Amino acid sequence: MLHWLWLVPALPFAGFLILAIFGGRLSRTAIGAVGAGSVGISALTALAVAVVFVWSPPEGRVFRQVLWQWMAVGGFAPQVALYLDALSTVMMLVVTVVGFFIHLYSTEFMGDDPGCRRFFAYMNLFVGAMLVLVLADGLLLLYLGWEGVGLCSYLLIGFWYTDPKNGYAARKAFVVTRVGDTAMAVGLFLLFTHLGTLQIQEMLAEAGRVWPAGSLLPTAAALLLLGGAVGKSAQMPLQTWLPDAMAGPSPVSALIHAATMVTAGVYLIARTHALFLLAPSVLFAVAVVGAVTLLVAGASALVQHDIKRVLAYSTISQIGYMFLALGVGAWSAALFHFMVHAFFKALLFLGAGVVIMAMDGEHDMFKMGSLRKKLPVTFWTFLVGSCALSAVPLVTAGFYSKDLIIWQAYASVRGATWLWAAALAGALLTSMYTFRMVVLTFFGAPAEKVGRHGSWRIKLPMIVLAVFSLVAGFVEVPDTLGGVSLFSRFLDGALPSAALSVAAHGKEGIFEVFSGVVSLGGIALILVLFGPAAGFTRWLAESEFGKGVHRWWQAGWGVDWIYRRLIVDPWVGLARIDREEVVDAFYCWIAWIAESGHLALVPSQNGLIRSYSLAIALGAAILIGLAVGL
Repeated sequence: MLHWLWLVPALPFAGFLILAIFGGRLSRTAIGAVGAGSVGISALTALAVAVVFVWSPPEGRVFRQVLWQWMAVGGFAPQVALYLDALSTVMMLVVTVVGFFIHLYSTEFMGDDPGCRRFFAYMNLFVGAMLVLVLADGLLLLYLGWEGVGLCSYLLIGFWYTDPKNGYAARKAFVVTRVGDTAMAVGLFLLFTHLGTLQIQEMLAEAGRVWPAGSLLPTAAALLLLGGAVGKSAQMPLQTWLPDAMAGPSPVSALIHAATMVTAGVYLIARTHALFLLAPSVLFAVAVVGAVTLLVAGASALVQHDIKRVLAYSTISQIGYMFLALGVGAWSAALFHFMVHAFFKALLFLGAGVVIMAMDGEHDMFKMGSLRKKLPVTFWTFLVGSCALSAVPLVTAGFYSKDLIIWQAYASVRGATWLWAAALAGALLTSMYTFRMVVLTFFGAPAEKVGRHGSWRIKLPMIVLAVFSLVAGFVEVPDTLGGVSLFSRFLDGALPSAALSVAAHGKEGIFEVFSGVVSLGGIALILVLFGPAAGFTRWLAESEFGKGVHRWWQAGWGVDWIYRRLIVDPWVGLARIDREEVVDAFYCWIAWIAESGHLALVPSQNGLIRSYSLAIALGAAILIGLAVGL
């Protein structure tokens, strides 16, 4: 069964090829069946492979499948090979299972769109590229998948390209993530130059053998890989592309910008953790980036009007939690939150899509209201996702994953009190912006009109993801609540366990209570501010201070403005000055000669047979004269 691993990425690619080549001859129903079916069969194959991997693990709990030799240049001979261990198994299952339910949802959500064939082709290509990324045995193949998901992201963000704003959002995402990708490419060159291989396990083993911890080369390599991770995962300071990426259809946001692609940076750091352990300063930088990002993005989410932009900033903030966990050495906690986040955030984006569809394309939450009565399934599933995002204690998966990160930010030997405080403050912001969104969308004055609700293909994925958002947390329960550690034990073979400080021993229960109180306190605060204290909320929002903070946070703390003033505008200005450069004059002169010759010869094409005959005769006489004379 393990030898079927190659089918997992191959099936979505096959779906892409079928839709790209034969899709024009297929009905809309057949297009949806191919798009969703290829990912669904891939998910079933992935589940079968995972079951065999867990119950009959291969030697060393690692399975490597070589498909073919990619190239051989000098001493560089990379293979197209897949690598399955506990880490890649988790990633593979999340990508395929969540991806299937989003594809199923899309068969109705995008079924009437004129570009549905193109949509499903892009989505299948994305899933295939993401699976290549997480299953790659070497960094070169991983980079191919990395750039593949970047291309698909560009295509899907700008899917409705007839609107210039969507085209701009797609270009912005492509350019900003290329900054990080360039840093990552330089890092790959550095690693190959000094270690002689890009095969991940060999490279990590060689790095540990030849590079002392804290030395310049591992620090530089880890910093360059961090640059790639920051760009792809929309972390400070390259986070500006993700809010604008909400221009794409809601299923795109659910798949690419919540459940899979934006977590590629988390996977990259986890996969190359041995290299980051050789660079403690970079690992600390990972924690700092995560802590700062989760607070900045959480504050911005608190003042957005567009329901999808709230979720976009929420995604940035939650990935910040994952980076924080990675930075303090809580590797399995980061992956645990990745898995749980994929469930509840995909659910929230799908729910937002239903709301927007019912409101005839309206995104502004202040123009919604009382939708809980008209969209009951969407309301209850959305509420479950919101509770999981807010980490409501004991009953939601989000509590167990986020609480584990908050606790280990304090308890880890690499942690610190201020990192714990930042994580706790982020939890308060999360509860507040999440339930602000719930109150504005589903309560208050009723909306004027509500359109279609969707059939079972819309509702079933949300119900399944809602169940996952509740029960997925019970695979990792703290000792104070029963001590289940199935998830962390499963990852032990691929990732090291978090090292906890002696001073933190016996304090976990107190910190759990504190986290739960903060989570529930944020929800209660929002209910008060939009209920009994609504007058105070309006006064604060209308004050000069409130308006200033609102504008600043809503604009993402002005990071886009800074980039525009420091980079974009000067570059455009230089381009305008350089438009008439001397080098261009030479080529313009060549073009002028060609154009002038064209204009001179145009009158000869007059349609008169006698003129053509005369020209032929003169030409023949000239050629004969030249031949005789020479």
